Amino acid sequence: MFVTINPAPHVAIKHWPEADKPREKLMDKGAAILSDAELLAILLHTGHHQKSAIDLAREILRLAKNNLSELGRMNVRDLRKLKGVGNAKAVTIVAALELSRRRQAGYIHKKSIVSNGEQAALFFKPLLADQYTESFYVMFLSNAYKVLHTRCISTGGMCGTTVDPKIIFREALEVHATKMILCHNHPSGSLRPSQSDVSMTRKIKNAANLFDIEVIDHIIVSETGFISLVEEGVI
Repeated sequence: MFVTINPAPHVAIKHWPEADKPREKLMDKGAAILSDAELLAILLHTGHHQKSAIDLAREILRLAKNNLSELGRMNVRDLRKLKGVGNAKAVTIVAALELSRRRQAGYIHKKSIVSNGEQAALFFKPLLADQYTESFYVMFLSNAYKVLHTRCISTGGMCGTTVDPKIIFREALEVHATKMILCHNHPSGSLRPSQSDVSMTRKIKNAANLFDIEVIDHIIVSETGFISLVEEGVI
């Protein structure tokens, strides 16, 4: 068995053998055969001075502790800390990772019926699990559990986000929702609901009763998994 050794790092990729160039390798053998660094190098397009795109990609991965979930938490400002990564490269990476999250969550658009929190978690977890800040989402449903709309209500800091129930119910009335599933993420990785999580859930549930809207569940997601506040006995 023969192993291909990439050329020396100071040699620009355009001067590499065709079989070693990431784009050509992808076209010839498919994306699955490429390493994370090679895939990232394709997004970067170019390197920096004596640094090839693959070298720059490896630096980015090291910054993310060679963990794609950690990379998914990074924003444009984080990525620009590396020499050779400007706005264009950083924006391309962030956009690609967001598309990946939406693709993972995309099945819900085909599965238009969601009747419990566990099903909703399969949609929310890819979107929120690796986010660096806390966000609060609501899935609005019809009386027949058909998904009418999903909306990010608020985005905050690492430890919390402020939720205005008026925004939730204005949206619910606009789409004629009769049921809702709440969801937010914990960037810390902990799945334990805080006292403010519990109190906010009960506040929204009590207000929903005035509009004859049922709060089916409140899901908390993190990179470690998810929990249902219904199953936890909170609501």
